[in-house]
Order: sequence, then C-alpha cells, then structure tokens
Amino acid sequence: MAELEEALDIHVRWMIRRDMPEVLSVEREAFEFSWSEEDFTRCLRQRNCIGMVAEMADSVVAFMIYELHRTRLHVLNFAVTHTQRRKGIGSRMMEKVAGKLTPDRRNRVLLEVRETNLPAQLFFRKNGFRAVSVLKDFYQDSTEDAYLMQYLCEAVSAVSNEEIKRAA
Repeated sequence: MAELEEALDIHVRWMIRRDMPEVLSVEREAFEFSWSEEDFTRCLRQRNCIGMVAEMADSVVAFMIYELHRTRLHVLNFAVTHTQRRKGIGSRMMEKVAGKLTPDRRNRVLLEVRETNLPAQLFFRKNGFRAVSVLKDFYQDSTEDAYLMQYLCEAVSAVSNEEIKRAA
C-alpha cells in the first residue's frame, strides 16, 4: 500500500483549521445530508475528537473525523472526493486508523453506515469491517436505519475466532 501512496503522492496528516473550506467541499459533494462548519467545529473542539486529511498536490481529497474512547475508536465522518475514489486513498486512511489499535487497549473501530449507502458498506467490508447490528431510525435527518460496523484489531480478531472454534 505504501507504493500506492507514493505513486499517487498522497500525504495523510492531522487536520488543521485552514483545511476546513476544502473539507466542507468534500463533505457537501459526498453527502446529501452534510455536516455544517459548526458541526465540524463543535466536534473537533472535544478533547477526544481527531481530524485527519489526505492531500494530493496540496489539495485535500479526503478527510476523517474520529473519537478516541477507552477501548475503541469511533469514526464519525469520512469521505473521499468523487474524482479520487477507488484509488486507495480511503483504504490508506483506514490503515492509519487501524494502526492505532492494540489488542490490550483500543482494540476496535466502530462506525455507522446508512442502509442505502451500499458503496460505503462494500468499501468498509473490503477493509475488514463487519456489520454487527442494525440501528433502527438512526439518523436525525431521515427515518433511515444504519448498520453498525466494526473492525477488530487482528490479535483480538484471532482470539475471537479461536473462542468460536472452541465453543463449536
């Protein structure tokens, strides 16, 4: 994957204040019910909330907002601009987040995906996430359900698979 990053000249880094206009542009392009600048600001002011961006040629082409919790990371918002999708940028960002996991502390990543957002469901599944439950009437802007998806740290996943085998 590092070769892909170099071939595309992708730079993943922490989000800074001056990224906000480009982040908002990616957000509006990606989502029918997009976050406002106030939503981003309110979220990023929290101590446990982190923003990340992917840049190509000095332009923000993707972003991710996630929360740090004691035992997990929770992705709140994530988008890649349409013209740069299916090039490995989103996967590279997911790798960065997964790299923050450890079997004995933060051992999973959780996120919600709209039931109608099949491309996102397939993307996350390809990146090791599994749907663990349905959240009925989850969104404030519609009556749509969401899938709660989870990615487990490899060591935790291996332990879980071993426990399943023993129970069988």
